[in-house]
Amino acid sequence: MAVEIRPIRLPATVEDADAGELVDYAALMDRIELERLGTAELARTPRELLVDLAPDRHRRSLALGAFDGDALVGAAELEWELDDEARTAYLPMLGVDRGRRREAIGSSLLAEAERTAAAAGHPRLVVSGEHVLGSDDGTGPRLAAPQGDATIPAADAVAQFGAAHGYALGQLDRVSRLDVVGRAEELRSRLAALGASAPYRIAAWVDHAPDGLVDSFAFARERMSVDAPAGAISFELEHWDADRIRDDERRSIERGRTTLIAAAIAPDETVAGFTALSLPDGSPAVEQWDTIVLGAHRGHGLGMRLKLVNLVRLAETAPERERVYTWNADENEHMLRINIALGFRPFALESVWQRS
Repeated sequence: MAVEIRPIRLPATVEDADAGELVDYAALMDRIELERLGTAELARTPRELLVDLAPDRHRRSLALGAFDGDALVGAAELEWELDDEARTAYLPMLGVDRGRRREAIGSSLLAEAERTAAAAGHPRLVVSGEHVLGSDDGTGPRLAAPQGDATIPAADAVAQFGAAHGYALGQLDRVSRLDVVGRAEELRSRLAALGASAPYRIAAWVDHAPDGLVDSFAFARERMSVDAPAGAISFELEHWDADRIRDDERRSIERGRTTLIAAAIAPDETVAGFTALSLPDGSPAVEQWDTIVLGAHRGHGLGMRLKLVNLVRLAETAPERERVYTWNADENEHMLRINIALGFRPFALESVWQRS
């Protein structure tokens, strides 16, 4: 029987998330993430996946499955902005069960993702893969992104797959983690040692941005989509406004997550920069999401201050959390210096690929 490539069937409600094909999809993603990164602490639950894949006014997400009869043997997750000007789609996950590789299942999934994206008006596809550091002996030919110092083996399975399908390595992201157990007092002391942040003040909230800041917070979220280092990848502008912020907050709560935001507020009462920590339900881990200081407000040490504020809040509100994970472009020297100073240590690379 030939393997069938089609969208994963989604249950109608969150209450039904723990049944059907979505459960198989979540389990497959758990296995692939554990194999690639050595941990499944950040794996999404079926409930999270259902919210992520549900129709959205701003962004479309689609899970493709490779089925051998009723068995799910491979999957890919595709997403794109619902914007008339956008031309790029993103494939952050593509994987095949270990026992079913070398059967062209991954190639079939990629081909269907490319066809679906092109039909939706997004002919450029950006594909991601993971590589645990220390998994090779460092010898043999290496691949480097156009910017940054990191490399991956040319013989790596992800690299060979990308090259075979005409994709070029456009960026390497450093995946790092920070152990936070027992560090609360140290973090408070480091924050106190920074002194005042004048002329800026620090605002902090959980899940829901204050009404008076939501518009400028949306502007900062929009700039995050294109101001971060992009290497040779065609990351496109995401349009954010207050309605999208509120929709994003609602969806995050529906996923079962708690989000801690710390923002630097300029004298004109607009957001000059922010950082976000996302707490998955039932996990000992935390994801460090966006951190940005807008160009006009850089040079005041706000990046370090904002991260320390949020890490102190994490220790105070969720002391059961053990680790924080973060992703940074390998060429983003400024943010990497901050993270290293805080104690983040790299353990993997994420490669990002694009076909001309």
